[in-house]
Formats: sequence, structure tokens, C-alpha cells
Amino acid sequence: MCGWVEQSRASFRGRPFDSNMAFKPENILRSLLILILFALEGFSDNSVYAGGTFTNPIVGRGADPWVIRWNGTYYFCQARSNAVWINVATNLEDVGKGHWSCVWRPPEGKAYSREIWAPELHFLKGQWYIYVAADDGDNFHHHMYVLEGTSSDPVQPFFLKGKIADPTDCWAIDGTVLEMPDGKLYFIWSGWGGTNNVAQNLYIAPMNNPWTIDGARVCISRPKYSWEKQCLPINEGPETLCHRGKLFVIYSASGMWTDDYCLGQLCWNGSDVLDAKSWTKSPKPVFSSTVAVVGPGHCSFVPSPDGKEDWIIYHAHIYRGSGARRDVRIQPFTWNADDSPNFGSPVSEAISLPRPSGEQ
Repeated sequence: MCGWVEQSRASFRGRPFDSNMAFKPENILRSLLILILFALEGFSDNSVYAGGTFTNPIVGRGADPWVIRWNGTYYFCQARSNAVWINVATNLEDVGKGHWSCVWRPPEGKAYSREIWAPELHFLKGQWYIYVAADDGDNFHHHMYVLEGTSSDPVQPFFLKGKIADPTDCWAIDGTVLEMPDGKLYFIWSGWGGTNNVAQNLYIAPMNNPWTIDGARVCISRPKYSWEKQCLPINEGPETLCHRGKLFVIYSASGMWTDDYCLGQLCWNGSDVLDAKSWTKSPKPVFSSTVAVVGPGHCSFVPSPDGKEDWIIYHAHIYRGSGARRDVRIQPFTWNADDSPNFGSPVSEAISLPRPSGEQ
């Protein structure tokens, strides 16, 4: 959805070594204390260190990370164990830690009982909804479904509202919602042009409420460049991003299981969002592999607690050639002079990053 969007340690550090003090009992005790404190730092969960820094990945295993910030809290929505789960964190780098709440598990024997993929949590028209792809165990039967919350608290149970589909009812995954400043809603997703797995395109369609598509789909992106066609021609995982009146769709390209997985970008020119000509594709990836980080893709975006920074949450392969085995990473990004996002390059897990601005 587019938002139109420790004193004890410090006292020991930096002191010069004094040979006259080194072997006094009290200094031996002090040295042991320092070693214990440093060891505790090194074994802290998710590699968060004293001094306000952390390292990636923040979640050792996971895919398709959807994180939103709501009323001062980060909510991480993810498919786990064939169900939809939500994790709550005060600090962004802590998402995925602690207790997970299962908010929806499909019953057996239904068209939506298996292969639960890429759920997204949205607050629309005063109500919580989750959009998720599911099938009966056969990927060829994947469609998008809407779950509705039973409470103002998004970690409470959700129930199945129904399938969400345009009139073609073709194969569909990775659905998200675009809410324009005038309140109009549009559904954007990745799907097939017909009944055969030839390519995955990005489609948009109008909605008349958060659970119903009201009109024909329009293709706004087909795999065109070589970086979108590695192993298979794929555009998927569309996510909206707004800045100073500019609207972008950031999407994943090529086969997720390949080391060539990356992020592409569509830019809206301000005309009718349902007109394919209103969208311009970047000719190059906007976020792609480095020597250290392989296959970055399927992302979401959140602000820092004080709103001064923008952060991308994405998954990457745990190592080169690992296929579908992915972890979750975060890093800040900036904006170019033309108000387009500048994601830079994926930050190596060897590099410490400052915690998001405004964290306590």
C-alpha cells in the first residue's frame, strides 16, 4: 500500500595498557569482566551489538518478507509451516525474533490448502486484510485470496474472505494493494497471460472494496530485458513505493531460485494507472547481486521510527547456488535528484549498520 508514504563497557574501552597495574588482583578481575562483556556482545541475538549497530541477515531463514509499521510497532507477516504468521517488534532489526502468532491456517482439502506464499498485511478502510497466494498442492492452480481480520489487533485470527481475481481468473501470485490519495484501490499482482506457464507478467486492476476486483486487468510489465529472463521470463513480487508525489512499482525479476534474481522498477508518469503507457520500466536492475550478497529480491519498505530514514526489507540467497534457501536482510536507502529510490548495493553481512534512526 502506498502511504504517500552502557556505561560499564564504555569506561573500559580506549584505555592504554599499564604494565604496573596488569597483575593486581582487582585488575585481573576487571579484565575478566571485560572479556565476559565482550563475549556477551558477540553472542547477542541476530548480531545486534552495543554501540547501536547490527549486521545482516536479521532472520537466518525466510522469504518474501512483508513488514509494515503501524502505531509505533513493526509487524512482520510471513508464510511459515503452511500457514500465515505475524511477528511483532519495536525495533526493525528485531523483526523475526521472539513469539510468532499464527493468524490463519487453511483447512485441508480446499483449493487454497497448500503452498501458502507471500502474505501481505494491509490496513484498508478501517480494517485489517491479508492477501496471500495459495493452491491445492499443484502450482498450476495458484490464485490470490483475501483474509479479513477479526480485531483491530492484527495478531488476532483472520478468516477467509474469499478468492480475489479478475474476470480471466488466470494463475496469480504476489498480490498487493495500491491506495491512491483519492482513496481508490487497485490490485497489482504477478500472473500468467493465459493457462500456460510461459511467462509471469505484472497486472493491475481496479477494486471496489478491499476484497473485490472491479474491472479488467491491464498488463503493466512483461519481462523484456535479459536480466528479467534468467531461467524463465519472470516479473513478480510487485511492491508500491511513493515519494514526493512520485509513484513506483518495485518488482522482482528472473527465476527466484537463480543467482540472477534482482529488483526492477516501474515509474508512473501521472496519467491513468490503468493505462499501460503510464508506466515506464528502468532498463537496468535497481538492486542486484554483488560478490558477497546473491539474489536480492521480493521486498517491502518501512520508515525508521522517527520517519527520517527509509528502509528496504528483502530476501537474498544464503549462499551462491543455494536456490530457494533464503534469509531476510534490511538496509537504509536514499533518493535520487529525480525522486526515484536509490537502493545502492546489498550490504555484506560482514559490515555493521547503524540501527534505524529514532530507535530507543
